[in-house]
Amino acid sequence: MTSSKNKPFRCKPRIRIMAGDSIALGPGKIDLLEAIQRQGSISQAAREIKLSYRRAWDMVDTMNHCFKKPLVISSTGGKGGGGAQLTSLGNRMILLYRSMESSAEASTQSEWKTIKRFLKPPPDSQ
Repeated sequence: MTSSKNKPFRCKPRIRIMAGDSIALGPGKIDLLEAIQRQGSISQAAREIKLSYRRAWDMVDTMNHCFKKPLVISSTGGKGGGGAQLTSLGNRMILLYRSMESSAEASTQSEWKTIKRFLKPPPDSQ
């Protein structure tokens, strides 16, 4: 992985899908979906990406209310423990969102190269 000292500048588009005043999807929500996919649990996913459980649960609740079908299905704990899994729509949203990010990054390269020429290097990269 390239460190930020070797590459002091970078351009990272941030896409937010809005549903009224709510953010239906954005970088943080996609990161959470990917963590739920890996962990099989909202609480473990929250720990992995350093969110409180309450914040993660609120994010899942917002996503599920913004879409026609839920992106995450969870089961409550108990003797066998609870868990969470992505629906097929949840998995599809990750792929589509990451594709949009790549397309946005590719489409802004010309402007980014021009902007980069005018930036002063940060003091710690010299």
